[in-house]
Amino acid sequence: MIRILLVDDHAVVRSGLRMLLDAKGHLSVVGDAADGDEAIRLATELKPDVILMDLSMPHGRDGLSATAELKKLLPNASVLVLSMHDDDEYLFRAIHAGASGYVLKSAPHEELLAAIESVYSGNAYLYPTATKRLMNEYMDRIKNGDHSDAYESLSEREKEVLAWIARGYSNKDIAENLIISVKTVETHKAHVMEKLGLRTRPDLVKYALKKGLLNFDA
Repeated sequence: MIRILLVDDHAVVRSGLRMLLDAKGHLSVVGDAADGDEAIRLATELKPDVILMDLSMPHGRDGLSATAELKKLLPNASVLVLSMHDDDEYLFRAIHAGASGYVLKSAPHEELLAAIESVYSGNAYLYPTATKRLMNEYMDRIKNGDHSDAYESLSEREKEVLAWIARGYSNKDIAENLIISVKTVETHKAHVMEKLGLRTRPDLVKYALKKGLLNFDA
């Protein structure tokens, strides 16, 4: 029996998921929460095997910070993100927070069930289009040549700024933490993107993940 905690700010969504999952003989919904704070309280009490986590919850703690906290409190529980966001930046931020998988709310029921079983078994799960995008990008890098040495051309400060950006911090937050101006952060960011041949912030996040620059246990 796989014990599941549902976390979503919409009661109708939680009710529908409960009916779907409880109809399966090997799945049991042990509780549901409307925000991240309630999820943490219930999870520490109920000790679920899998936590099905929404990301965008306007009231209380959001899904990303709740996931990070839950992985510290319950390292053996698997967090499976169920989100409406088909976006690489959300995907990588969820992985960095400690999520074991990421499924879209538009996915068919069979995919959600497969994802639950996968993360319960200790495996990772990404929705098919995300996996395809990552594979295509990897093949493009192989085809065009992966200039991995470009990272060594970054200054130590540029490497610091890259790491902060990859963890989801804004330019203002980075400036405050490094005790530099926002304009200086923007300049370092521009230099990093130019040296690495990247164009967007999500590109920086993906690059940092592939380079192993993120501490997933933090």
